[in-house]
Amino acid sequence: MKEINIAKVLVKKRKEKGITQDELANYIGVSKASVSKWETEQSYPDVTFLPQLAAYFNISIDELMDYKPQMAKEDIRKLYRKLSSDFASKPFDTVMDDCRQIIKKYYSCFPLLLQMGILMINHAELLKDPQKSASLIEEARALFIRVKEESDDVSLTRQALYMEALCSLAACDPNTALELLDGTVAPALPPESILASAYQMTGRADEAKSVLQVGIYQNIVVLFNFFPAYLMLCTDDPSKFEEVLRRALNIAEVFDMRHLHPGVLVGLYISAAQGYIMQGNRDKTLDMLQQYTEIVTSGIYPLSLHGDAFFDLFERWLDKLDLGTDLPRDEKTIRKSMADVIVNNPVFSVLSDERLFQIITEKLQNNCK
Repeated sequence: MKEINIAKVLVKKRKEKGITQDELANYIGVSKASVSKWETEQSYPDVTFLPQLAAYFNISIDELMDYKPQMAKEDIRKLYRKLSSDFASKPFDTVMDDCRQIIKKYYSCFPLLLQMGILMINHAELLKDPQKSASLIEEARALFIRVKEESDDVSLTRQALYMEALCSLAACDPNTALELLDGTVAPALPPESILASAYQMTGRADEAKSVLQVGIYQNIVVLFNFFPAYLMLCTDDPSKFEEVLRRALNIAEVFDMRHLHPGVLVGLYISAAQGYIMQGNRDKTLDMLQQYTEIVTSGIYPLSLHGDAFFDLFERWLDKLDLGTDLPRDEKTIRKSMADVIVNNPVFSVLSDERLFQIITEKLQNNCK
């Protein structure tokens, strides 16, 4: 992730030109030792020598320095994984200082800025102080706004807009979120259907199938992001609540979400448990919590995105994701979060005298060790 690679360029260009270090030193007016240090990265040329060196090799100063203010996708992926792991093992403020230094260093690398903002949002819950958490969300929002306003990448700006709206919700500012998203759902023609048809027409059936698998998979994941929120809106209508939950669980079974993507399924069980406790139904609450616990304490770790016997043609798409197949938080942080959502949730405190609830909380806490 080095931004300046002048040593490599000097060696390459000098050899292409067929000159020695002595000859280059004489031309620039420095010692051979100086050129040697430049080429072995022991020092850099004085800024006043850069135009002379660039002109000598007939390249620009940027080419001479091999300046790279952007970070490659794979480097962003590795960096995110490292910082996510650091949040689970190091003091929060120490990791945030590292994050801020990286942001400052790559402030024009918009894909990185987007992921750094997402990293902050995904770990804001580690801050127990509401004011500090709110401040961190505002810091992330500023990154999303920069990406939205400065990037020329339509996909990046769209993601940044959604994340900015999410920050508004987290800051209890729903009106701004509505304004950012225009308060409506725009109809969209899925690009996967067009791509699949194009592939099919050109005789590439496997690629058409792969594209459609990606579309089906993505929409199933989105569906399980909608179900918990809709379920909670139906708590005042028990019959509707039961029907929503029944349909969601049927879809989960059909697509084997417990193994395909347990991370999205557990959110449904949490919402169902919260809904049942609001309706005063302890037995069904405990049943949902038990189902949740069975999943999060099973052999699902390390959590990652993957296919199965049905989704068997979209591995290349997974490899192209910004963060790869890893989930956006370290395993240790995920395990703790999955326990905290039950153990430290005041909604479930009324169950503290229930023996089954005590067993559930103990199992979740042991899963963090």
